[in-house]
Amino acid sequence: MGILRSEPEAYYDNTTPDFGNYRYIPLTEIIDSFAATYVGQGKLCENVILNDITFHAIRGLQELSYDTFRSTKDWEVEVPSSLVLVMPLDYVNYVKLGWSDGNGIERVLYPTNKTSNAFNVDESVELYGGFDVDVDDDLARTTADSDGNFSSDTWASYKAQSATDIGSTDADNVDDEYGNLVGGRHGIDPQYAQANGTFFIDEAQGKFHFSSNMSGKTLVLRYISDGVSSTSNGGINLANSLVPKLAEEAIYKHILYGVLLAKKDTPGGLLAQLKRERFAETRKAKIRLSNIKLEELTQVLRGNSKMIKH
Repeated sequence: MGILRSEPEAYYDNTTPDFGNYRYIPLTEIIDSFAATYVGQGKLCENVILNDITFHAIRGLQELSYDTFRSTKDWEVEVPSSLVLVMPLDYVNYVKLGWSDGNGIERVLYPTNKTSNAFNVDESVELYGGFDVDVDDDLARTTADSDGNFSSDTWASYKAQSATDIGSTDADNVDDEYGNLVGGRHGIDPQYAQANGTFFIDEAQGKFHFSSNMSGKTLVLRYISDGVSSTSNGGINLANSLVPKLAEEAIYKHILYGVLLAKKDTPGGLLAQLKRERFAETRKAKIRLSNIKLEELTQVLRGNSKMIKH
């Protein structure tokens, strides 16, 4: 529940900035509040231990983080000459990749499914199609380079290609260079009609690979996390795992449904009711966190009335 924990003087003091955190509630408080409200004699969750509540609280936080909570994080890094970037520690999936140009505008990078960093087998192929491998040996991959990156001929050719960034070219030069191509690209696939660059993900190594024109550029990676904070020794820090207060009731319903679903004597009608309530609270939380403002939406809709002349 929302409790003001600090005085205004301490909050606005810049020595220990903790700005904006009143919007969230730690998972430890969620667990304690749930135990005090739902667990006990004569309540819905009789004989439920704290470990069960903690487990379902963590699972509820993870599930809601994927598409309900605002658990998106941003990274801004410079792409090295090796054109690779390791996935962040708490990475689950990416939302958008782009690079920031000289005006601070993000240019979207598009994934390519036309290449990969395949497992480059070091053994030679015999004429009958098999590998020259000893009985006790496994197929060996080519040795990693000095930076610890495993490469392949396909990846080497991909990052060696030359790419022109027309976004940093003078408009007159663009007209001079590309003006004769007007009408000459009829039927081009729109996914290739851009010069921002491309990337692909090497799932086996857990790395992003970028096209050659990304070297040295400022990359902006927006990705999804599961919202669970970890400790230095690899455990889970429940106090730093935060839940938006606009979705507090939703995670209570997730815990309640999960706890009672695991009990063998829970009536089916009660489970069906809790499932509906969980769905309703999740939907309500998603609407709240979508952060739709009427004035901003009205301003966007005004653009629909403008006549576009060709």
